[in-house]
Amino acid sequence: MSESVHEVADESSDMLSAGVLRGDRFVSLEELNRRAMKAATGLRSLGVGAGDTVALLLRNDHEFFEASFAASALGAAPVPINWHGSAEEIAYVLQDCQTSVLVVHADLLARVRHVMPPGITVLGVETPESIVKSFSLTPSDSHLPTDVTSWSTWLEGFEPLAQLHDAEPWSMIYTSGTTGHPKGVRRLPGTQETSEGVNYLIESAGYFGIWPEMRTVICGPMYHSAPFAFATLAARSYNGLLVIQDRFDPEELLALIERHRITSMYMVPTMFVRLLRLPEEVRFRYDLSSLAHVSHTAAPCPPDVKRALIEWWGPIISELYGSTEVAFIAGCTSEEWLAHPGTVGRPLASCEVRVFGEDGVELATGESGEVFVRAKATTDFTYHNKAEARAEVERDGLITCGDVGFLDEDGFLYLCDRVRDMIISGGVNIYPIEIEACLLKLPGVADCAVFGIPDAEYGESIAAAIKLEPGVSLSMSDIQAHVRGHLASFKVPKVVTFHDSLPREDSGKMFKRKLRAPYWEDAGRSI
Repeated sequence: MSESVHEVADESSDMLSAGVLRGDRFVSLEELNRRAMKAATGLRSLGVGAGDTVALLLRNDHEFFEASFAASALGAAPVPINWHGSAEEIAYVLQDCQTSVLVVHADLLARVRHVMPPGITVLGVETPESIVKSFSLTPSDSHLPTDVTSWSTWLEGFEPLAQLHDAEPWSMIYTSGTTGHPKGVRRLPGTQETSEGVNYLIESAGYFGIWPEMRTVICGPMYHSAPFAFATLAARSYNGLLVIQDRFDPEELLALIERHRITSMYMVPTMFVRLLRLPEEVRFRYDLSSLAHVSHTAAPCPPDVKRALIEWWGPIISELYGSTEVAFIAGCTSEEWLAHPGTVGRPLASCEVRVFGEDGVELATGESGEVFVRAKATTDFTYHNKAEARAEVERDGLITCGDVGFLDEDGFLYLCDRVRDMIISGGVNIYPIEIEACLLKLPGVADCAVFGIPDAEYGESIAAAIKLEPGVSLSMSDIQAHVRGHLASFKVPKVVTFHDSLPREDSGKMFKRKLRAPYWEDAGRSI
């Protein structure tokens, strides 16, 4: 075994630095990059080059970094896929991104092998024992079929790539849209305007909590854009220690912070909720004095939750606002948030935020409307194979994330609604139209509406209002089973209600506000 790849017997491991630790396996960044460059040569031998894609159906593991770095070295885009998706959903992404290579964990391969598009080279990764335990997998599912090429064995057959592609690569993350199908967010080649990029990177890295020799825990799935950006940037550029948590567990996270003297983390509000639910004797059992910075994005954080975490951990919580399409646009420190409770931040120096009314006229300070943003220092984007969808979200060179909000007199942005019906549950974007289309395929469902309702832990959960055909009898479990059979489990409605009629006008528009309102009013929150 290489000196830079070894088992960690003593998990206090203060000696570990500049590497990635998952379970008891530590790989130095030097070795990680060596393996990535060997894999890059291998990918090139398979015909992968600039502008191509390499699909990753992987849980958080060393190979996630290796495959991402290998693709990027060739100017290709790594395409992380949400492994919670159904076989149909994953197959759609594989087809749409036009990949010729899939790097996949063994237990996930079994789910999609029968629906994969033809012509894809599969490189398999044995599922580690700690992941098998964390996700209660069947041990036999962790082993690769004999006819599947092992990623680790395969890459060792190549010399490291000597010449790197000269363009800065980006991942292509799939984010769902109002069409019901996910869209790949693809970066376009840089322009002269991106000369501000270095300053933008420094400013956003400051809010993100990324600095040289940082020590962090990766506790969110890297198929999401923010955890992907945080983890890969930290590993590639900042020479720190990255500890991978197989699956988020609040007390285990506290133990990891103490054991490895963690300095910085990226989290989502759902994790804050779970941490705060720990008994006090557990919360204060661990030494968290090394922790200097925690950033969060992905979903609105309830003010009482954020205030409680600041009281516990101190003013080290920073918030960032943005999206997969536009990267980070605004940010605020704990001090700024306490002075402007509820804000998601002030625009970064090279970013622009404007608020427009329904008539397209820019609104004054304090007036709520649709939020449009622009990050001058980042490259532009398009939706892969869906250029027309890109035009739909633009106005005057700015992009909307579908949020409704306002700017205060100090320039801080507040969000108060969403133009579109997107549900954010546990930091994951869920689009009702996709679930509605699925429900309407169930015999007996005449009409339906899917919407978000308040959830103390996840922020929002999914509710479905159903109108049945005359004489049809279906139960909540029937509805849930149907969705579970076609979509990812996190898209299954938690609440199902049946109605004689739904509030749909003759034009076809559904008044979802009338369906949502009672839930939010009961929770004492506005919609």
